[in-house]
Amino acid sequence: MSMMYGLFQLPWWGYVLVALGLTHITIASVTLYLHRHQAHHAIDLHPVISHFFRFWLWLTTAMITREWVAIHRKHHARVETEDDPHSPQVRGIKKVLWEGAELYKREAQNQMTLKSFGHETPGDWIEHNIYTRHRDMGIVLMLVIDFAMFGFIGITIWAVQMAWIPFLAAGVINGVGHWGGYRNFESPDASTNIVPWGILIGGEELHNNHHAFASSAKFSNHWWEFDLGWNYIRLMQFLGLARVKKIAPKLRVDHLKPEVDLDTVGAVITNRLHIMSRYARFVVSRVYREEKTKADVATRKLLKRGKQLITRPEVRLDAKARISLEELLRQNHAMQIVYDFGQRLQAIWMEKTATHESLLHSLREWCEEAEATGIEALQEFARSLRTYTQQQA
Repeated sequence: MSMMYGLFQLPWWGYVLVALGLTHITIASVTLYLHRHQAHHAIDLHPVISHFFRFWLWLTTAMITREWVAIHRKHHARVETEDDPHSPQVRGIKKVLWEGAELYKREAQNQMTLKSFGHETPGDWIEHNIYTRHRDMGIVLMLVIDFAMFGFIGITIWAVQMAWIPFLAAGVINGVGHWGGYRNFESPDASTNIVPWGILIGGEELHNNHHAFASSAKFSNHWWEFDLGWNYIRLMQFLGLARVKKIAPKLRVDHLKPEVDLDTVGAVITNRLHIMSRYARFVVSRVYREEKTKADVATRKLLKRGKQLITRPEVRLDAKARISLEELLRQNHAMQIVYDFGQRLQAIWMEKTATHESLLHSLREWCEEAEATGIEALQEFARSLRTYTQQQA
C-alpha cells in the first residue's frame, strides 16, 4: 500500500501544487541560470546557487548548459533567418510550437554551433563526467524520487515535469514569442510579449523586451509587466547570492535643458529603441488618429493597414507590406512626413563613422526641421528630444 501511495499522501489539489512547484523550480533554473546568467551574463550567481540550478536541470530536463547557451546565442545572432534554430517566421508556427524540443535536439548535434556560441560555459569535472556523459541518468533519478515520494501519482508528476520545458520554453516562447502578441520595441526581429503567462514562464514571456535589450537582467518595461524572475534576482541580491551586471537603459529627462547638446546626442543614441517606441505612440499614432477623422472609408482602410508599418524596421517588411506602406505614403502627405522624419531620426544613430559634432549637427537640424513642419505632434516630439539627458536626474 505504501509503495502505491509513496512517502507522502496528499489530496488531489496537493499533488497539483507539488507538480506546479517542481516545474516552477525548473522554469526559475532556465530563466535565471541558463538564460540571464550563462547565455547573456546579465547577472552573476553565487556558486552554490549556480550549481543547484545546474543539478536541478540535469534532474528535470537532461539539458546540457553548453548546448542550451549555444543554441540561444545563435538564435539571437541569426534571428529570423534560415540559420535561426527555431524561428516560426522561417519554419512555421506549428512546427516550432509542437516540435520545438526536436528542433533543439537537432541543433544540439551541430558541433559548429557549440564551438561558435558555447564559450564560457561550465567545463569542470562534474559537467564532463556526470551531467554530460550521463545526461539521461538525472531524469531517471527524478522518476525514482517522484515515485518514492508520491507512489504511482508520482509518475504523472514526473511526466508533467518532463513536458513542461519542451512545451512552454521550446514551444511557446520560441514559437508564440516570435509570432503573436504585442511589441514595446521595434527590434529587427518578430519577437513579441505574450503576457500574462509570467507565473508559468518566470518572465520569459516578455520576449520582445528581451530581444530589444538582450543583456538586461530585467525583462519588464512597463509597470504592469510582471517579471517574476527579476523579483527572484532582487531577493537573491539582497541575500548576497546574486549580482546584477546590467539592466536596460531608462530615458532621463531634464526639463531645464535649453537646447540639444552632446549629452542629448548620447542620451538619444543610448535610448534609441525607447525613442522610436515613443515616436510610434506620440507622433505616428496621434497623426494617424487626426488623419482618420477626416478620411473617407477607403482612406481609413489604407491608414489602418499602413499605420503599424511606418515604424517597422526595413528588414521586417515583406513585399505585401511594402506595397501597403508605399500606397499609404503616396496618398497621405502627413503620414509621408511622419515616415520620412522617423527614417531620418533612425539614420542619425545608424551612422557608424560620424563624429560627435556631426551627430550633434544632424540632431539639431532634425529638431529644427521637425518644428517647421507644422505638424503639432512632431513639433512637440522635437521639443521633448531636447530634454533627454544621460545625467542622473
